[in-house]
Amino acid sequence: MRIGSTPLAIVLSCCATAAGAQSQTPPGQVAAEHVEVAEPLLTPTVDASGTSWQPRATPMFGVHRGWKGWDLRLDGSVVLQWIAEPGDRHRTGGAAEFQLGSRNWGMVAARRGVGWGRVGLRGMLSAEPATLRDCGALSFLSVGEVCDGDTIHDRDQPHDLVMELAVDYDRPLHGAWRWQIYAGLAGPPAFGPPASPHRPSAAGSPLAPFTHHWLDPMNAFGVVTTGIHDRRWKAEVSAFNSRAPDERRTDLDLGGLDAMAARVSYLPTDRLAVQVSAARMREAWGAFAQPPDPPVTRVSASIVHHRPLGMTGLWASTVAVGLSRGREQIPGGVFDTANGAVLAETSVTVGGRYETFGRVELAGMPAHHLHAHEFAQSVFPVGKLQAGYTRLLRPRHGLVAGVGATASITLLPPELAPRYGGRAAPGVATFVSLRPTSHAM
Repeated sequence: MRIGSTPLAIVLSCCATAAGAQSQTPPGQVAAEHVEVAEPLLTPTVDASGTSWQPRATPMFGVHRGWKGWDLRLDGSVVLQWIAEPGDRHRTGGAAEFQLGSRNWGMVAARRGVGWGRVGLRGMLSAEPATLRDCGALSFLSVGEVCDGDTIHDRDQPHDLVMELAVDYDRPLHGAWRWQIYAGLAGPPAFGPPASPHRPSAAGSPLAPFTHHWLDPMNAFGVVTTGIHDRRWKAEVSAFNSRAPDERRTDLDLGGLDAMAARVSYLPTDRLAVQVSAARMREAWGAFAQPPDPPVTRVSASIVHHRPLGMTGLWASTVAVGLSRGREQIPGGVFDTANGAVLAETSVTVGGRYETFGRVELAGMPAHHLHAHEFAQSVFPVGKLQAGYTRLLRPRHGLVAGVGATASITLLPPELAPRYGGRAAPGVATFVSLRPTSHAM
């Protein structure tokens, strides 16, 4: 299967063409104009990645319009980034201290009424298998699946070509309560907050949080989720495939539904979204262990807050905690482990032109996840601080470009300091981005 920038080019081109006839609104702007939809409730603003919820006070990004009874959404993002981490001493794939690459994704979603309910189709693609080399983007403390025959460490793994390929159905039950079922060859199960590409609090940063493995599981190649909800509450359960994808990121690594997850979401106000979830699953890279890793139990809780700032601004924040407990396979045996992570991130867009963002992450990292095998069964306290700024340019043809920079400090215990050039390992990145403008429902 050929890959490249084609999926993103199609999505962003469609966004630009369709939005050309609409008024151009900078990111974060909340304006009730130019939006033509088949039915207001077909695609609520609370919908985020998979079946997760975000606050109702969230601008709709990308193109959103009606077409012959269908409610269509197109969205995407392309970031060209240059990353430098001069403290590298041991990274997988060599001693590269800087890297040029691209993070990107494109999404198409369609929904329409059918009988008493509504049916939706979703597709999300990424060209990162071609645009991120060397096992992923440089990122101290990030861990992942498999590359070059070994697990990934200190790199944020590239997304697979197919990030989501799913169908959902939603219909009334009684009063304000509705029933929903979501099934996908690829997609996220009911665990954790919205994934970082879909969180406004994280969308401005070119770096994904290294703690996301505690907070939300990877996209599953095989997932079925069902649940009930009204305007404030949602309860759901998933059966999904927790088998890790292989090194070939252009295919669908389908497998049995061997893991379970459950999530309760609550919207106390239009500006807040709260969730608590739990999952019983294999480690992300467990399919490659011999024998496979024992199951792991994970718990996640989060609060997402969105506050409009005037007509063209948005203040978005997320606080999340994740806990993991189980037995892990390591060279020389199996050991019991319990660890966790905390994330706090925020992004402020002012006047639709100036975007600042920051993130704090703390975690207990098992030593073998960073290939520090000499410390065997140790779990080390680690952390990362990040801050950045993006200058957003004037929107053109429904798209907005940005130029930005970010700096980070990775905090390490004394045992790991020699591997990173010190207990405080610096990192910097510069980037240019392109994404659709936003609008309100």
